[in-house]
Amino acid sequence: MRTFVVVCTIGFLSVTAFQKLRERTRSDPAAPASAAATTPVPDGAVAGVALQAGRNGHFFVNALMDGRALSMMVDTGASSCAFSEEDAERIGIRVRAGDFSRVWNTANGTVRVAPIRIAVLQVGSIIVRDVDAVVIPRGRLSTSLLGMSFLKRLRDFTVSGGTMTLRG
Repeated sequence: MRTFVVVCTIGFLSVTAFQKLRERTRSDPAAPASAAATTPVPDGAVAGVALQAGRNGHFFVNALMDGRALSMMVDTGASSCAFSEEDAERIGIRVRAGDFSRVWNTANGTVRVAPIRIAVLQVGSIIVRDVDAVVIPRGRLSTSLLGMSFLKRLRDFTVSGGTMTLRG
């Protein structure tokens, strides 16, 4: 019985210590992408952003496109960054019906897309220039996607537990 009590006590203390460490890490002002957006990166340093998974397990970022903010879901399965037509309009990107000139295969079937290029796409302290992207027609995409046309230009990105780390 004494051994059982000791094992339970050690387990309880371990879980408590882990939770406190996790809370401390989450409350670190340098960790969120939105706080990192205003932190300058010294010359020669690697810009980095840590993202926490949402309840559904997906990672979201607050990105800036040419200075305009937009929430996007990180999608390593998307070959390119993809914007809903509604989000594109919100950040000042206008496309006409004739601009939907390419056919894309998606998880939801094929769709015509409008290819675009984002001059400056910033996530936290990470800045990538001239990012290829597409606009998906109105009503076909509920959340804009931060895809591989941005991610492959990073030094690296990793996922460990519920944290994704992007390094510029």
